Formats: sequence, C-alpha cells, structure tokens
Amino acid sequence: MKALRTLAWLGLALLVSACGSAHVVRAPGARASAPVKVSKPKYGATAIVKRGDTLYRIATDNGISALDLALWNGVRAPYTIYPGQRLRLYPGGGSATAAARPPVARVPAPRTGTASATAPVRSGASAPVSPPPVVATTPANTPFAWRWPVDGQLVGRFAAGEPTRQGIDVAGAAGAPVLAAADGVVVYSGSGLVGYGELVIVKHNEQWLSAYGHNRARLVNEGQLVKAGQQIAEMGHSGAARDMLHFEIRYNGKPVDPLQYLPRQ
Repeated sequence: MKALRTLAWLGLALLVSACGSAHVVRAPGARASAPVKVSKPKYGATAIVKRGDTLYRIATDNGISALDLALWNGVRAPYTIYPGQRLRLYPGGGSATAAARPPVARVPAPRTGTASATAPVRSGASAPVSPPPVVATTPANTPFAWRWPVDGQLVGRFAAGEPTRQGIDVAGAAGAPVLAAADGVVVYSGSGLVGYGELVIVKHNEQWLSAYGHNRARLVNEGQLVKAGQQIAEMGHSGAARDMLHFEIRYNGKPVDPLQYLPRQ
C-alpha cells in the first residue's frame, strides 16, 4: 500500500497516450504493491507533450508520480494528453514557498485509546510499539466538518515525508461501509493505481481531496456528487494484506495528517 503522492501508476501507462450511471465494481482479490518514490516538484518548470508521449512516461521521466502530474494539471480519466500540450511539473501556487506545508507547531496531545500507541501495520503484523515523538505541522484551515470514513481500529498512522505513510489505515470487517468524509465530487473510481486496489478519490473543492483505498467494492463513478456520510465503497483488502481502509487527505496537492482533521475518538 503506497501513498498517493508517491505512487508510480504502472497501470496508468496502458490507458493514456498523446495524440459515468453508478454501478458496483468488486475487486477480484488482493494484489501486491510496487516500490515507489516521492514526487519531486520542479517549481516553475513545464513539459511540452510530444507525439507518442504518455502521462506516465512524462511523470516518471521527471521524478513525479502520474497521479500528482494528473492532479496538478487537471487531467481526468481517461487521462488523454495531446501533442503540444503544456503540463506543469509542480502543484498550483507556482513556487516552493506557496506549496510548502504550514508553519511548524508543537505536537497536539496524543489521542486516547489503543490506536494512538499502535505502530503502522502494513503486512498484517500487530506488534504494538510506542510511536516516536514527532514535530507536527499546524493544520490548514478547512471549510469542512470532516467525519471518519469507516469504523475500526487505527493500525497505520501518517508520517510526513515517508512515501508509505501518507495517510492512515483503519482495520475492520470485510464489507463494512466506507463513507465520504465530506461533500464533494468523485474524480477517480478505479483499480489502475498500483498498491491501492479498488480506489475512490473525492474532490471537495479546489484545495482539498480525500482518497479511499483497498476497497472490495466501489459504489460510485467519476463525476458523481456525494454527500458527507454517503456510502461510496465497501471495505476490503484489494492491494493489501488485510481488510482495511487506507484514507488520505490532501491540501493543495500535498498529503496531510488526517488525524488533525478528523474528530477525536
């Protein structure tokens, strides 16, 4: 299971080249994930699409994940690009300063319960350890009253800068309802992103996105409007070793710690 920001879309290369009623999609089973690297934005730089180019090729040639490149340029499924098209190699804002994380602040009081003392579990292991002290960032102001997308045990926590920990993992029962964390529109519903299994991405406004991975079934299609608390998927283990939801929140293209926005439990 990999982070959105760091994922190399191997499957996406088959879909894109230069030149939507809702239905249930169920996962055929778990898939192994592939190693990826963190995207390195090139602020102020662009790439001109040449005949034969693919979104995946341009992204990997520039050290950027195909997901990031698509999001930064508003390229939607089926991810078609055209010769002569100019693609931005950095997120909106135009500079490293504009896209930087908010100022550093003290770590908030730890969450209560067993979840706060549980180390990230990526392979189904459950050896609890005390998390090391970290320096947190001040949460950006958000217009949404975020809600938990699923009930279950927190088994994986966010770690800034670590490509495999760009969100949280919540373990639960197969088939448990996965809910939209806030109002928005579905901008991705598919299984072409290696390491995420059956994945849904919801755009809440021009700055905020949320992602829901490893589902066993997707219940929404791209372009569909959803409301906070609406079921959008069923929990599963597609692309993972156990039944769980991988959940991410992104602000201006950068992953942020969902626990700084979700209600305390």
